[in-house]
Amino acid sequence: MELINTLLSANKTWAARQLEVDETYFDNLAKDQKPDFLWIGCSDSRVPAEDLTGSQPGEMFVHRNVANLVVHTDMNMLSVLQYAVEVLKVRHILVVGHYQCGGVKASMMHKDLGLINRWLHNIKDVYDKFATELDAIEDEKKRFDRLVELNVIQQVHNLAQTSIVQGAWHQGQELHLHGWVFGLHDGLLKTLAHMPPNTKVEGIYRYDF
Repeated sequence: MELINTLLSANKTWAARQLEVDETYFDNLAKDQKPDFLWIGCSDSRVPAEDLTGSQPGEMFVHRNVANLVVHTDMNMLSVLQYAVEVLKVRHILVVGHYQCGGVKASMMHKDLGLINRWLHNIKDVYDKFATELDAIEDEKKRFDRLVELNVIQQVHNLAQTSIVQGAWHQGQELHLHGWVFGLHDGLLKTLAHMPPNTKVEGIYRYDF
């Protein structure tokens, strides 16, 4: 219980500090949120969305899962996406991966990991899609880093293939999709992909409205 009590004590200190700076802080916090950003990131505890971007509470809507995946059968992610796009009217969706991602690393193995095999299968699909490029990278760390990047880019494409995003574009919503990767070694975010509003979605993935 000592660890839990440490968190609760730190919370009281934090709340008191906010009131010292601004006595209306929590009154403002209790008002409706109007974030411009939806962050879809990894569950890794080393990648806190607000801290990395200097954002304040209320400025960023956050969804996190193992290896920052956009899976078309994931009702949790899709519910967050729909609410962010259709109700909150966010202007930017950020898919943010990070180097040294444990989920991506596990997907590169052949070991049976139990239940999580089904989740990591989505990353294995990314590897399979880009196998020619990845297998040509002899250095294991560089191959690992590149799969992290390709996974982010693929998830941005997965977002564009949803009827939620395409519907928003059809209605004229200024919605941008971004793919970023965070470097644990230097603390910097790097842009990998950007899809502006009305990006053309090719083939069978295009919805007609």
